[in-house]
Amino acid sequence: MKFKISSMLLLAVVASFSFLAFAPKDDVYTVDVTKSAVTWEGKKFSGSHNGTVNLTSGTLAFNGKKLTQGGFVVNMTTIKDADKSAGLEKHLKNDDFFGVEKFPAANFVIKKVATKGNALDITGDITIKGVTQSITFPATVVWNADKTVTATADKITIDRTKFGVQYKSKSVFSNIGDNFIYDDFTISVKLVAKK
Repeated sequence: MKFKISSMLLLAVVASFSFLAFAPKDDVYTVDVTKSAVTWEGKKFSGSHNGTVNLTSGTLAFNGKKLTQGGFVVNMTTIKDADKSAGLEKHLKNDDFFGVEKFPAANFVIKKVATKGNALDITGDITIKGVTQSITFPATVVWNADKTVTATADKITIDRTKFGVQYKSKSVFSNIGDNFIYDDFTISVKLVAKK
């Protein structure tokens, strides 16, 4: 009886390895950072600021036309303000905000993709200032005539305090009055990738 059970277990293990060996591999698409973009917006009581940050790299993997995994890396030293305020850019790069000298890169890695109508719900890990948090956001994928694919997330909301960015946060400094910056900021991501 013991031999029979061992034989059955061995057969099951061999069968599972055989299945994995012949499972189709995902097609990996490389993000073209010159055609892709990340924009940001942060708000305070008296207004808002927006701008860009450059992508360093990224990949998207597909099984057929189904997104399965991927991610991207941004160069935090390239934070730009749309109004070209050198003072604001310098402040965003210092330790009050993103501490880019110590943390020059931020990244996102897809962990789960769920279909939601014509769109996708992407869940993954975002790392900012060395802190990793899980986030979920809607996205779309479009297959282009030139054999590229475009993945877009129009509004990803991030709570900066979860990454240790507490400067002028009303949830941290309750006596700050109207001189506060909202905890949430948003980024929009457009990734254009080719096999």
